Order: sequence, then C-alpha cells, then structure tokens
Amino acid sequence: MIALLCTGCKNVPAETESGGNTTATNRDQAVKFAACIREHGVPDFPDANAKGEFVYAISVSPSVWTRAVGACKALQPPGTLSTRRGPEQQKAGLKFAQCIRDNGVKDFPDPVKGEPLIDTTRIPSTSTNGGMTILSAAMQTCRALLDAAAAGQ
Repeated sequence: MIALLCTGCKNVPAETESGGNTTATNRDQAVKFAACIREHGVPDFPDANAKGEFVYAISVSPSVWTRAVGACKALQPPGTLSTRRGPEQQKAGLKFAQCIRDNGVKDFPDPVKGEPLIDTTRIPSTSTNGGMTILSAAMQTCRALLDAAAAGQ
C-alpha cells in the first residue's frame, strides 16, 4: 500500500467575470467528485474544505487510486489534483522540501515537475513508526511554503 498526500489542490474560482456566483455549482461538483472517489475504493477521501481545496491523505494502492480518479474524471473540478507548477511554484516547492528536511524528514525529496509535491511513496521514513507524525508536524511548520508551491493548481 502507498500513502499519497496532497495539500492545496484547489477548486475553481467561486465567482465568474460576469459577477455571477458559481459557489454552489463548484461546491456541488466538488462534493460529487469526492463522493465518487470514495465510492470507487478511496474511503478516506474528504470533501473540499471551505476554500475549495482537497486536503487529504490517501492510503490505497496506485491501481485503486488511478481507477478511482479515472472513474470520476467527468466530475473532477478543474484544477484539482493538479501537479503542474510554474517556475515560481517550483522554486517555492524546493524551499518547501528543504524546510521539511530541516524539520525532521531527512529523506524528503525535492519536487519533480509533473509529480505531486508530497508523495509518501518516495519518503521511506513515513512507513516507519511515527514517520507520518513527523511529516505532519513538519508540514504544519512549512505550511506557508506549501501554499506558495501549490498556488494556482
């Protein structure tokens, strides 16, 4: 089994340029997407938070995750689960990785473009006793850098 963590995966903007409010539509789409992911084998996938972000920790095999996302693709809000980062986001991602290492997760890798900022399959220490607790504490300490790295995703 693997655990994949992604924080700051954002939903679409809450308002349109015409001034119309699409908050209900966006929220409805995000709720349906999260429910679909859960129905397809990822029972711990949460609903989006008040900011429209999915903050989650998943402990499923890669095949289960891929199958769930594929089955729910039509419901996926634009921009969610994105791993694309521009140059400024990548720079912030590198600072985030260093901050995590400085705060106890010595094997935390630098982010690779096109891959999640946090992928516990690439962090051996997270499978040790207390490893996820140390990572969670480091993430809280480094939250501002994580937010900068995930901005616009």
